[in-house]
Amino acid sequence: MVFARVVGNVVCTRKDDKLVGTKLLMVQPIKLDDTPYGNPLVAVDAVGAGEGELVLIVQGSSARQTAKTENTPVDCTIFAIVDTIEKNGKVIFIKSKDKME
Repeated sequence: MVFARVVGNVVCTRKDDKLVGTKLLMVQPIKLDDTPYGNPLVAVDAVGAGEGELVLIVQGSSARQTAKTENTPVDCTIFAIVDTIEKNGKVIFIKSKDKME
């Protein structure tokens, strides 16, 4: 599981039949201080995330373990929208403030 920010939408008019009706989003993996690392990824949105939201993603075979992605040709899935993060007893992220502290 990796923290990521939703940074864009991906529209494909033609795709595998198993992906018809799925929303694809571009996500940028981030560190806990909200700085990006690595390359952006295309992820299937299994939870209704929106641009700018902090989400959790999984990659590889784990990406095919949600109800929306079972037996589909995907390698990255958004499976949760983050509400809060607590580290060492201190809240470092609250969705309503939408910033790392």
